[in-house]
Amino acid sequence: MQEITLGGGCFWCTEAVFQRLKGVHHVESGYCGGQTENPDYKAICTGTTGHAEVIKIQYNSEEINLDVILDFFFVFHDPTTLNRQGNDVGTQYRSVIYYANEEEKLIAENAIRRAAEIYDDPIVTELSPLPKYYPAEKYHQNYYMQNSSKGYCSFVIGPKVSKLMTKYKAYTKEEYANS
Repeated sequence: MQEITLGGGCFWCTEAVFQRLKGVHHVESGYCGGQTENPDYKAICTGTTGHAEVIKIQYNSEEINLDVILDFFFVFHDPTTLNRQGNDVGTQYRSVIYYANEEEKLIAENAIRRAAEIYDDPIVTELSPLPKYYPAEKYHQNYYMQNSSKGYCSFVIGPKVSKLMTKYKAYTKEEYANS
């Protein structure tokens, strides 16, 4: 298994999309990139800890490669808005790729170049070495799957999942392909 840690706004949104991709075996919501030890959601939401909401993706590189994962990352969030995704505003919602080694860094740099070709505005995605990662609280894990009827899930996450299931259905896991 390989791992990559990405921040693309609210971790509930990105988690829901990446859980459905073939080759992705586990997605965990968490926090990265700040100076506070053992942060919690309440502290993160103040924007003062320096952390971003992220997802840690465990994937089988024989089933899906990092290039494809990063291409989906750039499709399912806006990498041109600094510290903002929709109505979610603050440094905790920044676009960020945390790499663990030089190979991942090169792959991410190439993905950023590819993304720059499809967006009119400049890409503001931060590219940084992987800092200490903290898992988010249990109630944040599998959030969309457990709360899909809640307002935020229906109106913000649902359209992203729907886009994946219609436009990119061939990339989805079999158990989701018919939903």
